[in-house]
Amino acid sequence: MLLVYTHKISPRLKYVFKHICARVLGVKVGFTTKIEEFIAHDSLKMSYTKQQLGNEFFIKSNDILFEQGLSDIDIHIHTWENTKCFFSIGDKCALPYDIFSASFYLLSRYEEYLPHVKDEYGRFVATESIAYKEGFLHQPVVDIWAYKFRKALQKQFPDFKFPERTYQLKPIIDVPSAYTYKLKGIMRTLGGTFKDLFKFRLKSLYTRFGVLLGFRHDPYDTFKYLINRQKTSHFKFLFFFLIGDYSTYDKGINPNKKKFVSLIKHVNDYSHVGLKISFFALEDDVLLKKEKVRMEEILNTNLKASRQSFSKLNLPETYRNLIALEIKEDYTMGYVNHIGFRAGSCTPFLFYDLDYEVQTPLKIVPYHLMDYALLKHKSLLDKKKVLNEIMHQVKQVNGEFVPVFHNYTFSDDTRWDGFKELFNLVLNSPDEV
Repeated sequence: MLLVYTHKISPRLKYVFKHICARVLGVKVGFTTKIEEFIAHDSLKMSYTKQQLGNEFFIKSNDILFEQGLSDIDIHIHTWENTKCFFSIGDKCALPYDIFSASFYLLSRYEEYLPHVKDEYGRFVATESIAYKEGFLHQPVVDIWAYKFRKALQKQFPDFKFPERTYQLKPIIDVPSAYTYKLKGIMRTLGGTFKDLFKFRLKSLYTRFGVLLGFRHDPYDTFKYLINRQKTSHFKFLFFFLIGDYSTYDKGINPNKKKFVSLIKHVNDYSHVGLKISFFALEDDVLLKKEKVRMEEILNTNLKASRQSFSKLNLPETYRNLIALEIKEDYTMGYVNHIGFRAGSCTPFLFYDLDYEVQTPLKIVPYHLMDYALLKHKSLLDKKKVLNEIMHQVKQVNGEFVPVFHNYTFSDDTRWDGFKELFNLVLNSPDEV
């Protein structure tokens, strides 16, 4: 166990030390304010306070871990070997930066509580983040800093053996609508038909009636392909089905359709299934509860995981609503149009509520790439290069890579040409480590 001496054991301090030490490095951590207890400890130990006690492993503490609420923090980014960091603390410490305060700033999403410009869906966008502005969005800096910390500790305690973690993969399949034409109901089918006629989309019209008459395959119905890929993969896929009511933003399948329910059950036999929360349920806890109960009735088990429609998060309300309904995990932390690490980490972490100053039981599993972000790269070669680069970053720290694809990504639509090959590249990546 690593024993940390500090002048004050705050909730923030316990939260971030447990993430870095226990979740990233696999080492138990304890805390003390008593010098005698610290001196008597005969294994890993360090002091995290304002003044060094003697010659011990020491990191000078920044004030952020001992504060409450939000304050106007002055942040200066510096280059640190192969990465960047902030909260500089000088050369006399074991590390030149207070990685714990910097990690807390990123993991708590401190900057998302501060005033910022939102997009048309009300989302915090990558270009507003310190990671994007300072050029380290592409790196899991929290994990990189943790490994630098481990290296420094190992130098001071050469006999201690750190556990090794392995690279993990968790492919996400987002299903906003399981089908293009099937199970849409008479009114939506008629509406779509008239729209195709009005806009002279004859190919779409032909495909629509081919699907409805049963002699063509529905373009979005890629589930057979996905289940076959699941059967050959060591890692479980996680499907998120939208079962909310039809609205301006969400145009999925009616969850009362028996064939749709059968599809969800069938997918659940091979993979994991979570709830894709509808856009309007984000701010309506009654509607959210209705969708949760609906999914639990389909799966015949307690709902474990969720993802927000349009990857929208309202901090802290969104996460508080999930906690109130005892949803264990959320997979919304990421950017739709930018590849990278929104919270600076490729290790799942617990949500810290900055308003209440408390660590919650909700596990945040950040995603690092969405298929849409690859569309800006024209050639398949460029897409592969970018994909390999982000996976390499995760493998460097033996983290968990979480990419988000959609069921329609694997259709024959020319927009998604080559994405089956990219998906295979992701699935085969663990064999290349």
